[in-house]
Amino acid sequence: MEAFAYTDINAPLVERCRLGDRRAQAEIYKRYAKAMFNASLRITGDYAEAEDVLQESFLSAFRELHSYKGDSSFGSWLKRIVINKSINCLRNRRLQLVPLGEQHDAAGPETLDSSADTEVVQWRADVVRRCVQELPDGYRVVLTLYLLEGYDHAEIAGILGITESTSKSQYSRARKKLLELASQRGLTA
Repeated sequence: MEAFAYTDINAPLVERCRLGDRRAQAEIYKRYAKAMFNASLRITGDYAEAEDVLQESFLSAFRELHSYKGDSSFGSWLKRIVINKSINCLRNRRLQLVPLGEQHDAAGPETLDSSADTEVVQWRADVVRRCVQELPDGYRVVLTLYLLEGYDHAEIAGILGITESTSKSQYSRARKKLLELASQRGLTA
């Protein structure tokens, strides 16, 4: 079986960015801005901060483009910058993980009815999105990194400077709190 080398479809565009081509930079921004903003918003929980993180991330990416080696997609490399800057933004706000002793009552797991119409599904997604934003910073960050960004607990521990067991605990409590908040807003199976 023949092995294939990874090739980023944006490689030619990235190379033009390295050469200082402003149109290529604008195209990269256009392709990635929305997804990177959403990743930052999920972590910071604040629209204005997410906008700032987005701008700082692109500036850093273009300034540090020489360090991008192409061994992963440009989008993955950029997302790592966005996540790190988002977490630093929270640290500047003095990120406080919820104490381990704090307990929350958990509601049962909620599921979506697969036959629900688009409007109901959209309403439920909006409720969940708002509930995630209401989570304490520590819960929201761990939940976002694990569930939405795909990091494992060891990686999260390294990023946040916590233990792997603390990451797992924060994630578990975040899920329980999220279900509790969703239940309070009438989100039922």
